[in-house]
Amino acid sequence: MSKDHFQLTNVTPLPDHRLRLIYADGQAYELSLDEWIATSPILNSLKDAALFAQARIGFAGRSVEWIEDALDLGADNLRNLAIEQAGGIGHERIWNWLHENSLSLEQAANALGISRRMLIYYRDGEKPIPRSIWLACLGWEAVRPIGDSLPQQIPTAREYAAMHG
Repeated sequence: MSKDHFQLTNVTPLPDHRLRLIYADGQAYELSLDEWIATSPILNSLKDAALFAQARIGFAGRSVEWIEDALDLGADNLRNLAIEQAGGIGHERIWNWLHENSLSLEQAANALGISRRMLIYYRDGEKPIPRSIWLACLGWEAVRPIGDSLPQQIPTAREYAAMHG
């Protein structure tokens, strides 16, 4: 992505596989990469504290890199992770929800009762995703309404299977 809110202006490696990141929009985050390092074989070399401490801003501020052209993580993915670790709702949830439900922006915006433009802001990480919007996404997924009508209650498993089988 080429959004300024995904451009890093400062990266500080911290103990215990943590990073402090500052973005061009002034937002600062601290995040832990412990889980990613433990579960991603490609990141295994970052278990070495000396290598981890070499974290720096990658090309054009769009990544954090440790080994040029070999080991880096995207600034957008790191911001998403930091937001999630802080208890927020990262923009990648919207991307995944749209993809997993095969929804266009227009369909999704209509389903959530928001403008297409606002959905794009959320999807692109330009605005924080309100809890109510994410709950609406989950609710839509739970009932998967057909057309414009909404059910008055959540269908049972049997009713759901009959409607979507």
